[in-house]
Amino acid sequence: MAGASDKARFYLEQSVPELQELIRKNIFTKDEVSSIAKKRSNFEHKLNARGSSASDYARYAEYEMNLDALRQTRAKRLGIKATDYTGQRRIFFVLDRATRKFHGDTALWMLYLSFARKQKANKKVSQIITSMLRLHPTSPELWIYAANYAWEETADVTEARGYMQRGLRFCSHSKRLWSEYLKLEMIYIAKISARRRILGLDLNFPQDGSIEDGESSGRDMITFSPATTEDNVRQSITADPARPTTPESKIALTPALAGAIPIAIFDAAMKKFPADPNFGTQLFDCVAGFHGLDCVKGILQHMVHYLMIAAPKDPTTLTCFIHEPLIGLVAASTLLPKALMEVVDRFQLAMRNINALEVPLEQTWTRGAVSQHTIKWIATYLEYPELDPDIRAVLTTLLKTSWGHCLHSLETRSTKTSSEVIHLLEILHLHGFKDLVQPGVSSALRIWPDDPQLLAIDSQVVSLAEPQ
Repeated sequence: MAGASDKARFYLEQSVPELQELIRKNIFTKDEVSSIAKKRSNFEHKLNARGSSASDYARYAEYEMNLDALRQTRAKRLGIKATDYTGQRRIFFVLDRATRKFHGDTALWMLYLSFARKQKANKKVSQIITSMLRLHPTSPELWIYAANYAWEETADVTEARGYMQRGLRFCSHSKRLWSEYLKLEMIYIAKISARRRILGLDLNFPQDGSIEDGESSGRDMITFSPATTEDNVRQSITADPARPTTPESKIALTPALAGAIPIAIFDAAMKKFPADPNFGTQLFDCVAGFHGLDCVKGILQHMVHYLMIAAPKDPTTLTCFIHEPLIGLVAASTLLPKALMEVVDRFQLAMRNINALEVPLEQTWTRGAVSQHTIKWIATYLEYPELDPDIRAVLTTLLKTSWGHCLHSLETRSTKTSSEVIHLLEILHLHGFKDLVQPGVSSALRIWPDDPQLLAIDSQVVSLAEPQ
């Protein structure tokens, strides 16, 4: 078996033609090449000796990366278009040796991947990912990385979906992996929906062949030729008299775009975590972030229905139940008044569910937790100056009712940390509810008398209350 010195000499001899070319093309001087050879010799002897570490390989790879960057800079300055040898092959060789020897070190794998991606060596990246996942099948972060690469770099949703599904076979306990898989499917639906809008497939076609899309008529849409528009597109839409024409009904004709896959992911995830409504709320929030899609409403309703059956008295479940009708509605929406009426009814129903709890302290804490979330989303609507005065009045009344529950929770010391109260006080102070802030600060200071943020808010309230 060859010794460490023999291995080091063998690897160094392979780099001799490269160094000779650097001298011949005046990219480096003889002294600089001698220094490079000496540095490589030190690294090779260290790597091939006993006791080498992953950090030694990482330093060697970093040195070669810096050297190759310098070589490229000098070659560009000298007008040398190409050389017979590049540093990329040598860096790959060093990192390949590193991951073979220290295959359990994920930092080395990520260094290998980041360099390959930077070099746009897509075939090499795929090989690295395959080897990495074969050795680390129980690491959710690596499956997520692989799926993100497949989606972001190659736009291959099938491959990305495959990584997620294979990852869940090995890491079904990972909540983040479930959440990222759901997010991937929502992003895919959003991309397809945007493409359909650009092509005009989600619009009603009038008899005169014109396409209307509100204030951006035809601006972000591909225009078909008259023959294509009339003979193909409009006839396919009007061929069936019973065919639905609204976006919601049309999208229901395609289960994938109607949210069938996200619903299946949610159901599978909740089967894995049946007693965790907090995780269900995380998935709810993930889908709610895509509120511009037609399918989101149905997905959220399915989630709320499941959570209300599984944990009807959990504060996170009740928060989703109350807030769901308003998701995606802006202040100027004509649907806002009707949705707000439903929210008020749901809030009252939630309070009745909480009153059914057997332990009074648990009632107080749950009521306070639900009210905290209610105040936060009400504040987002109060920021809109174009909000209708009647709607603003209803929201203000609901906010005051919620704050009353929060105060009761605070007075019974059901609130666990001062940061929750401080955040609510800042919201109330920002929106001008000075009459609500003062009793809240007083109650909070009785529990946390030395809290600097509470003292600062109290001083601000007192200074505003003093006559000028």
